[in-house]
Amino acid sequence: MIIKNIESKVRLATFLSAGCLIAAVLMVLSVSIFAYRQVASARKSIYIMDVANIPLSARQTDVQMNRGAEYRSHIARFHNLFFSLTPDDRFIEYQMKQAMYLIDESGALQYNNLKEKGFFSSILSSSAVLTLRTDSIYLDMPKRYFRYYGTQKIDRRSSTITRSLITEGYLSDLEIRSENNPHAVLITGWKTLENKDLHNVQKNTF
Repeated sequence: MIIKNIESKVRLATFLSAGCLIAAVLMVLSVSIFAYRQVASARKSIYIMDVANIPLSARQTDVQMNRGAEYRSHIARFHNLFFSLTPDDRFIEYQMKQAMYLIDESGALQYNNLKEKGFFSSILSSSAVLTLRTDSIYLDMPKRYFRYYGTQKIDRRSSTITRSLITEGYLSDLEIRSENNPHAVLITGWKTLENKDLHNVQKNTF
């Protein structure tokens, strides 16, 4: 009988010890999770001292809250760099170099194709000035897909040509922002769907 009582007390003590251990582990995990959330929340706040040395709280915004606007700005900037050109080989080279920071190899592929077809040489020989106006940008955020609609104007000595421009592609986020890519976005799989003449107005050459 005494032995059974001892076994029962040992079993009870074991259960109590195990229960206390589990409770302690759960408490530690709960406190750790709470502390992590508090630290993460605190990192989103900065304090600015005003002239009276009174700290004013300023909240950081989640980068994804304004990502759509950044995507559109990135897309518009790339297209303006790529399609707004003047008859200056150094300027064209600069524009293409800046544009390539914003896109993957699909941009270099289109650039090389245009170069092989003599597109940039024709700009120099005809003293053409190319300008691009962004009409609209369709953006599918879940798929990171975009379609760009723009109007391009080609002003030559002999004529002024107006073209419609439609392109499409996808967007990929980068981890680090840089001076050449301030939005930390890379355009991928870029294609030109349409680039056709809308108007061709001849100029009076005499």
